[in-house]
Amino acid sequence: MEPLTAAKIQKILYITYIFTALDITLLFVQFSITPYLARRLGFDTLWFGYLQTTVGVIQLLGGPVFGRFADVFGARTALSISSMASVVYFLLLASADSTILLFLHKLPAVFMHALPGAQMIVADLSASEKRAEALAKLGLCFGIGMITGSSLGGTLSTRYGEKFAAYVAAGGSLINLLLVLKFIPKHTKKHNAKDNNRKEVGSVFSLEEIVRMMKFPGVAKTFTVKIISGLPSGVFQVMFSIIAINFFQLKAEQNGYLMAYIGVVQMVIQGAVIGRLTSKYPENSLLLLSIGLSSFVGLAQALIANVFQFCFVVVPMMFSLSVFNVITDSMLTKSVPASDTGTMLGLCASVQSLLRTIGPTIGGFLYETYGVASFGYIQFTINATVFSLLFMSRRKTPKTNEHC
Repeated sequence: MEPLTAAKIQKILYITYIFTALDITLLFVQFSITPYLARRLGFDTLWFGYLQTTVGVIQLLGGPVFGRFADVFGARTALSISSMASVVYFLLLASADSTILLFLHKLPAVFMHALPGAQMIVADLSASEKRAEALAKLGLCFGIGMITGSSLGGTLSTRYGEKFAAYVAAGGSLINLLLVLKFIPKHTKKHNAKDNNRKEVGSVFSLEEIVRMMKFPGVAKTFTVKIISGLPSGVFQVMFSIIAINFFQLKAEQNGYLMAYIGVVQMVIQGAVIGRLTSKYPENSLLLLSIGLSSFVGLAQALIANVFQFCFVVVPMMFSLSVFNVITDSMLTKSVPASDTGTMLGLCASVQSLLRTIGPTIGGFLYETYGVASFGYIQFTINATVFSLLFMSRRKTPKTNEHC
């Protein structure tokens, strides 16, 4: 592979950001379709939780494999498969007119891991000291996609129906496929992985690769924090569409506007705040800050009574979530060799899939039994505990990981 010049790297990064923004837009178009389609097909909160759990299980199985596949076969091949799967996904959604079909349309999600693929490209092409800032720019794309997708999905679903919105999303996924084939190089690693393909093909499906990742210094601890601290907010996010419909009494278009507002807040945080924070403060300190703030956000969530109060909580909520996700991803990719960034980011994505797997079942039970306030109280308790343990651990080893 020819060495990539600075100009070519910059162009690839720009295309990656465009690809990510479009992919997230389509994701939120889907979020504007599925809850209302499910309700029209007779789903209650518990069955909608089962549907979300199905997606989580499917992506949990595919995430680590996709990451390793991207390391071995390259970004272009991996993202092409993801985009093709997305096209099929939305076409099946457009034809879902029964409970069985609504479940079956989730199957292509096993290959849909565009965000970790984009994160791998950014991690491969950015300097280590600038990685958190570069990953935060992907979060900016996430905010753009959230705004555009929520508004577009709500408007299309309300005016033209869920089927038309799904066809539009399928067309968007096809555009993404063309972007990948035209502009993304086969490999983005500094070394050429092609020479190692024969030796490593078998490792794509190897559990030993996951175990090997966990043995790198700091990885197991950061992963544990990522899972435990992220669980309460993950449950709330999974159940938010139901909370918006049943608790806040929002219609599809109103829900779209709320998601757009959340997207604007996230854009400001990812684009204007995180980069400055990571250049001034150690990553371990920022991780502690995000977890501590998240505990107070949980307490505030437990006390909200309407959507206007929730809008005030959104700002600290999105700040803690954004910092937490960017910092943990950055710390984990720095803990492994450059040749394994795809695998690591696939494992990071599998954490989110794990939360989506167990989150709906937990969330459905909590919502039906204890109400919306229970999500906030649990988030406060768990994150306050994690913060206390990490803070005490840091005081015992004050000079550990000063380079972070």
